[in-house]
Amino acid sequence: MQKRKLGKSNLEVSAIGLGCMGMSFGYGPAGDKQEMTALIRSAVERGVTFFDTAEAYGPFTNEEVVGEALAPFRNQVAIATKFGFKFGPKGEQLGLDSRPEHIKQVAEASLKRLKIEAIDLFYQHRVDLEVPIEEVAGAVKDLMQQGKVKHFGLSEAGAKTIRRAHAVQPVTALQSEYSLWWRQPEEEVLPTLEELGIGFVPFSPLGKGFLTGKIDANTQFHSTDFRNVVPRFTPEARKANQALVDSLCTIAAQKQATPAQIALAWLLAQKPWLAPIPGTRKLERLEENLGAAAIHLTADDLRQIESATAKITVQGARYPAHLEKLVGR
Repeated sequence: MQKRKLGKSNLEVSAIGLGCMGMSFGYGPAGDKQEMTALIRSAVERGVTFFDTAEAYGPFTNEEVVGEALAPFRNQVAIATKFGFKFGPKGEQLGLDSRPEHIKQVAEASLKRLKIEAIDLFYQHRVDLEVPIEEVAGAVKDLMQQGKVKHFGLSEAGAKTIRRAHAVQPVTALQSEYSLWWRQPEEEVLPTLEELGIGFVPFSPLGKGFLTGKIDANTQFHSTDFRNVVPRFTPEARKANQALVDSLCTIAAQKQATPAQIALAWLLAQKPWLAPIPGTRKLERLEENLGAAAIHLTADDLRQIESATAKITVQGARYPAHLEKLVGR
């Protein structure tokens, strides 16, 4: 597996990381802990050195799974986690909280759950308009000076917020959704990151599974799967958006690859300082995703993808309204 540096930082990670959220949260019931541990360790064996979690996934349980699974490989991998939400006694989400004292409490708790002495990359999960981003960056800077955090990151932040944070404590990476069916970061965010030397970590690089070609208008999701409330996943939207997958399938057939591999290879071809983090619970999907790193898309291939996808307007918002308002701030 090739390595990539996130921006101008010294944080070097595998070109494709592993997003661990879905093992515990978001996509139906949590996976079996032993099976998920085995999967994470299989990823390490295959060259993955970049693992993504958050206290919000579960909440808390995903960090525990990741920490246990990676304990034998601590010096070989980079673990990213996140702060910025508050939770009730039953783990229910109670909104945002990026107050400096809260950030420091979260860091201590995450270090314990992850069984580590320093968090490799600590992201603000969502921008909290109640707390100036300068205070957030300052709190993480304090944690870095104490040796508890190595790198500062933001998630789903807008260009102005990125600049303000970066002026206080250099931002190593921004994590936001980016894929062939969500390309908004190209407008303002990617140019800002390039200018400032900040790395980019695309989540949902396979469009929450849609770009794999395994989901159609008739697919039924588990009652606890959050795609049930995503406008882009209504049966009508899925039917309309199938054209995007069909175009990927055509190109995949030419390259003797899968649509998922083409979607990931396209991302890798965008910027050398970008490392996507597709998630999965299945070994065969992990191997398929990692295979994308070996696919070389020529300039002609990229033009073909561009012209095929340019004719398609993706239908449906990527988030329901209450989550939409938390992004790009």
